[in-house]
Amino acid sequence: MRKYGSTGFELHPRLKADTWSMGESSNSLLLLMNNALAPWLILVPKTDAHELHHLSASFRQDIREEVDLVCAALEQALRPHKLNVATLGNAVSQLHIHVVARYTNDVFWPGPVWGHEQRRDYQAEEVERLKGQLREDLGQAFALA
Repeated sequence: MRKYGSTGFELHPRLKADTWSMGESSNSLLLLMNNALAPWLILVPKTDAHELHHLSASFRQDIREEVDLVCAALEQALRPHKLNVATLGNAVSQLHIHVVARYTNDVFWPGPVWGHEQRRDYQAEEVERLKGQLREDLGQAFALA
């Protein structure tokens, strides 16, 4: 397993195509899935490992702390009914962690948010507004783009 600094790391083309860049920490990229029907952040560790258990214990702990920070920021900013956290990797093998704010009245409830054709792309203003909402809670760990 190799951990990358700011060079040598490449985001999977599908993740790049399907998301907005939200920010970056020393350990990971923070992305926003481009579907405004569900507030859905994706944390992409800067590593070539494909599974969490392949990470060193210290790096895995750093990523876990970032996931917790992202969860707390979404909870504070958006007040969801539930937070979903998952690593799948079936369509994109690059290690990435989904953090999704869920509401009992969202269009996908109670099922998963992925695998649906129903979507609405974010407008740039909406992305900037969400960054502003998250900045206070994430600004110390992530340089928000």
